[in-house]
Amino acid sequence: MKNFSNRLLQWFEENGRKDLPWQKEKSPYRIWVSEIMLQQTQVKTVIPFFNRFFKRFKSVHDLADAPLDEVLHYWSGLGYYARARNLHRTAKIISDELEGEFPTSQEELAALPGIGRSTAGAILAISSGKKATILDGNVKRVLSRIIGFTEWPGITVNEKKLWDYAEQLTPDQRVADYTQAIMDLGATLCTRSKPKCNECPFLQNCKAYELGIVEKCPGRKPKKTIPTKEVTMILAISSGRFLLEKRDKKGLWGGLWTLPQCDADDLKIKLEDLLLTGQEFETLPVHRHSFSHYHLDITPVRIKTKKTPALRGEKEDYLWIKPNGQKKVGIPKPTEKLMEKYLC
Repeated sequence: MKNFSNRLLQWFEENGRKDLPWQKEKSPYRIWVSEIMLQQTQVKTVIPFFNRFFKRFKSVHDLADAPLDEVLHYWSGLGYYARARNLHRTAKIISDELEGEFPTSQEELAALPGIGRSTAGAILAISSGKKATILDGNVKRVLSRIIGFTEWPGITVNEKKLWDYAEQLTPDQRVADYTQAIMDLGATLCTRSKPKCNECPFLQNCKAYELGIVEKCPGRKPKKTIPTKEVTMILAISSGRFLLEKRDKKGLWGGLWTLPQCDADDLKIKLEDLLLTGQEFETLPVHRHSFSHYHLDITPVRIKTKKTPALRGEKEDYLWIKPNGQKKVGIPKPTEKLMEKYLC
């Protein structure tokens, strides 16, 4: 499309977002953290987490030197915790192996844990103005609607078509503004539901609008029935403190601290491991926590004990903690909610 970037930049000058926290100082470090936080998370949700994160981790060296537990603590509530673990891994690489300097090529940046091609493009374009193409969810939606593309971008061949088109449209000048502008267009006007087509600068050039298929572009991932999994969580309470165990680094809530959990049939064995046998316990109502790919039905079992038993196994994998206490560890939302609800 002729003059695409010029028209987009004109729109951005009048309507773009220019006061977001990560726009005040566009260093590679700040842009990188913001882009990782914004993956699958809305701007309004990210802002308070970003501000809190940067009060503690002012530089990539601060992040690299911090224990993973503390990083996960500051990430708690944002979800998708693999992002935080990869953030920590990459910070260590940049701090220890690259002397604190971010790579200056999209390929090298994309090779770092948790970054990838589009995030690498955003870091380079926004922090340095270097020509680099992005294709995040907002950009996929904008471009798909402009060309009337109804296929699902999750398939490699379809994604390649959008990458090729995105590269054609990316200008040589004002790349930082262009990158922010196309993301803003997707986030504020060309939204997934209820798009504001009448305010869009490309209304007259939008194939999807012309054909009346805006809601169908891009195509959605074929729906699957969401399965339900079940788990029992043990609310062991002693003097206002809850017993938590550290999850393995791989899998659900990897590296976080959660209530001890097991299958319902293994409850007796789990209580033996925790040296909590012989204690009276109360089975509480089921709580459902939904992920993108399955529902998790949690059956809490509450045990009030006056002692804090010496646990079997590795003691560093367990701790007693008060809700909202001073111990800075990563705790997933379901555990936080259950502790707050059943403290009494």
